Amino acid sequence: MLKSTIRLTSAVAHSPVGYTPAAAAAATAITSAARSFHTSSQTAKQHKVHSTADVPSVSGVPHLLTDNDLSPKQLSDIIQSACLFKHQAKVLGQPSGAPLAGKTMALMFSKRSTRTRVATETAVAYLGGHAMFLGSQDIQLGVNESLLDTSKVVSSMVDGIMARVGAHSEIETLAKYSTVPIINALSDLYHPTQILADLMTLHELYTPQGQDPHTTAPTSTLKNLRLAWVGDGNNILHSLMLQLPKVGMHITMATPKGYEPNAEILKQAQKNAQVHGTDLEVYHDPKDALRNADIIVTDTWISMGQEEEKKQRLASFAGYQLTTDLIEQSGANADWKFLHCLPRKQEEVTDDVFYSPRSHVFQEAENRKWTILACINQLLVKKGF
Repeated sequence: MLKSTIRLTSAVAHSPVGYTPAAAAAATAITSAARSFHTSSQTAKQHKVHSTADVPSVSGVPHLLTDNDLSPKQLSDIIQSACLFKHQAKVLGQPSGAPLAGKTMALMFSKRSTRTRVATETAVAYLGGHAMFLGSQDIQLGVNESLLDTSKVVSSMVDGIMARVGAHSEIETLAKYSTVPIINALSDLYHPTQILADLMTLHELYTPQGQDPHTTAPTSTLKNLRLAWVGDGNNILHSLMLQLPKVGMHITMATPKGYEPNAEILKQAQKNAQVHGTDLEVYHDPKDALRNADIIVTDTWISMGQEEEKKQRLASFAGYQLTTDLIEQSGANADWKFLHCLPRKQEEVTDDVFYSPRSHVFQEAENRKWTILACINQLLVKKGF
């Protein structure tokens, strides 16, 4: 019998309510009233859950726009492919064969980036291609030229596009009119390439000794692990909620009231959890989310574009700082591990957690390269997932 648990904490007590249709409706009600994590997300909350299938591409080329674009098998294949590329490059010292020789990938970034930019440029270089960075000072998406026109012009001259945008609707428009594959490098609703790196890192950590990550299925290494999220209901959490059930992982989350995840994306995540027989639990008390956790994840409380909200957000997130004491007193599993997508601020996690042997944030950051490389290879070389 498939099992899916959706739990909500009441305003008075922290004891969870088991999954029922009424509980699911309550979840929707809570998140519908929630204040969004991004200044443009009041409009985004009115949108349905996205996938490439929702975007009628003029050219019919494949894209990776949201986490919904990958089936469980495709997700596992990408993770194993990334592990194989890493093994070939770092252990065997093998060249890639330059399958992207003579090809160019445009990096259209309307937001600043460190890991995503470095990961993409080095991935394209390893495959023998050329990466062209187009930042906000080079092009202004939808400002001096329409997104439609920008998409048509840029895609006519390059072989692929990595797009880091604000509103998710921007990347949908780019994809609709692009004649080349587009990969979502971040939007206000999703961050699919980040979660691929997270899952690759966990797959490496939990692959048994004597086995190789690139020959072992992630569903066998990650099944029944419990990930706890403590922080903002943002794009990283959205992508985690959608992807974890596909590899058999459970997720518990704690966000302050008013900072819950997007209601429609939560609905889709609930459906995914039911289909795959995994737990999805929603709380407001970090201790409830951390109980029995194998992996603990957080992110910045103040994303790009939210600087004016800093004072209010710091007050709202009081009590959400991850410390060793909080984690251990909450009953996390003895061998818990920590991830963070970076950049990190001390208010969300203390040094004793971030720089501890339990933290795998720099391995996670490096794996941005290998997972992005696997996606580029799949879309530009193999022509689809």
